[in-house]
Amino acid sequence: MEKFTKILETIDGYVWGIPLIVLIMAVGIFLTFRLRLLQIFHLPKALKFMFQNENGGKGEISSFAALCTALSATIGTGNIVGVATAIGVLSGGPGALLWMWIAALLGMATKYSELSLIHISEPTRHSLIS
Repeated sequence: MEKFTKILETIDGYVWGIPLIVLIMAVGIFLTFRLRLLQIFHLPKALKFMFQNENGGKGEISSFAALCTALSATIGTGNIVGVATAIGVLSGGPGALLWMWIAALLGMATKYSELSLIHISEPTRHSLIS
């Protein structure tokens, strides 16, 4: 069992660290430019759809409530605590906040791509019910 633990620790040392950070940021930059800065140019439209009245919509919850539910599952309290820790405890200061904003901007393109792939590959809801 100790040998297996050592193997996992070796793999962990290679994967978690600078290579993973570079890979995540590179994918975010690639998707940002491939989607033609979607998260910047379509933000006003997204905010409009999020806050508009839904008089003719179906369902029991509003778009805003659905967004808040989805974001709570995505963001979680770990990220909220992580920001406070990076700025205050670890002495990252305002520079840490800048890099978090950049990572969040690139993460928006990644999240959009992920959700688009889910919608493309998901079977219709009617087939799941029956």
